[in-house]
Amino acid sequence: MELYQYDFSEFDGSDLSPMGLYYYPYLDHYWVEPERSPFLVRVNGYLAGFVLVARYNYLTGFKDDWAQAEFSIMRKYRHQGVGEYVARFIFDQFPGNWQVAQIAENAGATTFWRKVIARYTLDNFDELDLDNDHWRSPIQKFISPLHPPSNG
Repeated sequence: MELYQYDFSEFDGSDLSPMGLYYYPYLDHYWVEPERSPFLVRVNGYLAGFVLVARYNYLTGFKDDWAQAEFSIMRKYRHQGVGEYVARFIFDQFPGNWQVAQIAENAGATTFWRKVIARYTLDNFDELDLDNDHWRSPIQKFISPLHPPSNG
């Protein structure tokens, strides 16, 4: 999480705490709340990233859609298909309505998610540029059908 937040500080302007750490207020919640799920990503046994999935709807603020709360693949493993493989795996684990949001400043993330979601849904998704009380940036909305988990 610290490495992710360090990378992300380029976009959100976060500073380190006096203890030299970033602060992520909900991390512990992912291990105890039923509407949140944490995942570690490993490549050849090495830790390569993480994913945090939550129930959240950026349009309404309700907890009725699946949302990609955080998604991080270490730079070493990017541009090798790891991120798309992990995203597809996660979407398959949680069938139903999905919303994947990015902050506008992170254009690379928006490009990544548009490509991955377009391939996953065969271009059957909507993109909104929200400006409401719950989110102010692009999101992609789609439905993850019930897929058998891939072995791939």
